[in-house]
Amino acid sequence: MKLISINTSKQKYIEYQGKEISTGIFKEPIDGGIFVQKGNLEGDEQADLLNHGGLHKAAYAFSSEHYNYWREVLKNSNLKHGAFGENLTISGFDEASIFIGDQFSIGQCVLEVSQPRVPCFKLGIALNNTKAPKLFIKSFNTGVYFRVIKEGIITAGDQLIKINEVPNSVSVRSLFRAYFDKSYNQAKQIMASALLLDTLSPEWQDKLAGRVG
Repeated sequence: MKLISINTSKQKYIEYQGKEISTGIFKEPIDGGIFVQKGNLEGDEQADLLNHGGLHKAAYAFSSEHYNYWREVLKNSNLKHGAFGENLTISGFDEASIFIGDQFSIGQCVLEVSQPRVPCFKLGIALNNTKAPKLFIKSFNTGVYFRVIKEGIITAGDQLIKINEVPNSVSVRSLFRAYFDKSYNQAKQIMASALLLDTLSPEWQDKLAGRVG
């Protein structure tokens, strides 16, 4: 796995349905390295601090391989890295083989997988398509949030190397599908297994607790 692009943004104010809202979803690739700290990438801003940034969602990663699929689905050949609001665009990054609690070395950092990404309406704004959030959910490949175990500088071109994994964990894709796909016959088992993981974010612990009885 390789870090293809690092993407950040400042908070912006836009008009949406007659109201002014703030967002940090319009990420743009940067040149050079960047310092990754406990709560976010240095210089990157989030507007909704309840749902973005912080210890368990310090960095959002998305696969570069997903872009060709979305260029076709959205009929938009101009999608550039950062279009999905991701901080890190990574090649070979497959949610089906990335597990909750997996730790990766990248540059000077160590990052740990904490949860899947759940899209909100702002993804539709960023992609200029109101159907995008629902389409995103149906794909089950929505990217990964990281917490920062070791701070440091990363640079585009750095390799991601898995250095630790949690026994009996669940993949990010299977967990996301278990929560959102009512026809998934393994859903209860996967959610019950995920609830046993200390490395799962508190947000998702709460989500699953309401489903697993």
